[in-house]
Amino acid sequence: MTGWWTVAATGLLAIVIYFAFFWRINWVRDLRGRAGSNKLGAYVVPKNRKIGKLPPVYPNGWFGLMESSQLKRGQVRHVAALGENFAVFRSEKGVVSILDAYCPHLGANMGEGGKVRGDCLECPFHGWLFRGEDGRCQSIPYAEKVPEIAKTRAWDSCEVNQLIFVWYHAESAEPEWRPEPLEEISNGNWRYQGRNEFLVNSHIQEIPENGADWAHLSAVHGPAMFFSETLPWLARHSWTAAAWAPRETSAPETAVKTTQSNETSTLSQNGTGNEPKKYIEKNDKHRATMRLRHSLVLLEKISIIQLNVKAEQIGPGYVELLVDTALGPMCILQTVTPVEPLLQRVTHLMFAPVLLAPYASLVFLGESIMFERDVAVWNHKKFERRPLLVREDRTILAYRRWYSQFYSPRSPTYHSATRSLRW
Repeated sequence: MTGWWTVAATGLLAIVIYFAFFWRINWVRDLRGRAGSNKLGAYVVPKNRKIGKLPPVYPNGWFGLMESSQLKRGQVRHVAALGENFAVFRSEKGVVSILDAYCPHLGANMGEGGKVRGDCLECPFHGWLFRGEDGRCQSIPYAEKVPEIAKTRAWDSCEVNQLIFVWYHAESAEPEWRPEPLEEISNGNWRYQGRNEFLVNSHIQEIPENGADWAHLSAVHGPAMFFSETLPWLARHSWTAAAWAPRETSAPETAVKTTQSNETSTLSQNGTGNEPKKYIEKNDKHRATMRLRHSLVLLEKISIIQLNVKAEQIGPGYVELLVDTALGPMCILQTVTPVEPLLQRVTHLMFAPVLLAPYASLVFLGESIMFERDVAVWNHKKFERRPLLVREDRTILAYRRWYSQFYSPRSPTYHSATRSLRW
C-alpha cells in the first residue's frame, strides 16, 4: 500500500512541477463575433457600426510580424499586414529576411510554397531566385542572363526579443530608430513563459491609447476576475499612481497623475489629435512611458498581489511592460499590427526568471483575462475625433499629439486602404 501511495504522490508532484515550471500559456482569442447571446445581433452589430472620422490606418514604424519561434531555419511564411503581403524567411544560417510576397515575374506568392536556398528565396512557379539582402534576382533557371531590373522589394527587418519586426513607412523613409534588445531576455535570465493573441476590430491608435486613459482602469479592470457579479464586495482590483508622458526635455506637467480636480472641457483637435510637441528629443521622440500601481483588495481591507508596472510604448505598435513584483521582476512584450485597416493582431509574450514561473503564469493569466475586457469595448466602439474630455482626461489629448508623429502625408487613409481591397 505504501508503495502505491509513493508512486501516486511522485506522479502528482511531477505533474505539479511540470505545470508550474514548464507549461507555457497559449491563449488565442477571436472575440469579434461576441455581441451578446442574440445571434442576429452578432451579425447586425458590425454592419451597423459607426466608424467615425479616422486617422490614417497604417502609421509609420516597426511592427511585429511573428515570433522567432514561429520561423525555423530554411522556412518561409506568408504574412499579410499593413496593406502589404510579405514573404518572411529564415536562411540556412539563421538570418531573417523579408521580401514582397508576389514574384515580379508572373505574380506567384513566394510565401506560399517558395523554397529557401542559402540566403535566397526561390519562387515556386518558375524557380526565379531572389536574394534576401536586397531583393535582386540572382538566377533564372531557363535564362542565359538575369535582367538588371529583375528584383523585388526587400523590407528592412530586425529580430529582437524573440520577435521579428518589419519597418513600414508610407514615404519609404529609412528607419530612424530600432527596437532594442532587453538584456535579461538576450542573456537568458528571463525565460519565455507563454503568449496570448487577439484579433481586435478597431483602429490601431485606440489600443495603446488605453495607457494614457487611466480613468478606464477602475471602470473596466476594477471588478475582480471571478467575483465581479456574485460577490463584488469580496475583492476588487485597485489601480493607483497612474501617469503617462512622452519622452521629453521639458514640460513635465504633461505627465498627469490621478489626483486632479474635476473640470470639463471640449477639445478642438486637428483630425488625429493635434501636432507633435516641439520639445521632444528627435532620437527618443518615438517613446512614451506609462506607470501605475496595482493591488488586489480583499474585503476593502487587505491588499495583496501588489505590482508596480512601467510600460514603455516604443513606436506605434510595440510596448515593453515591465512588472515589478514582491517576488521579482517580469516582462510582457506587446505587439499591435494592422492586418486590415480596422483589424489588429495583438500579441503578448511573457518573460520571467525560471523560479518565478508559477507566479508569472498567474500574472499572465490575469493579464489575458483583463485584456479581453478591453477587446470587448474596442470591438464595438466608435473612434471619436473630437472627444468630450474632462481635465483629468488630458493625457488622452497629449497621447494623440504624441501619436500623430507616426503619420505622414502619404499614410493610407481608411478609404484609400479599403479601396485597394476591392477589385
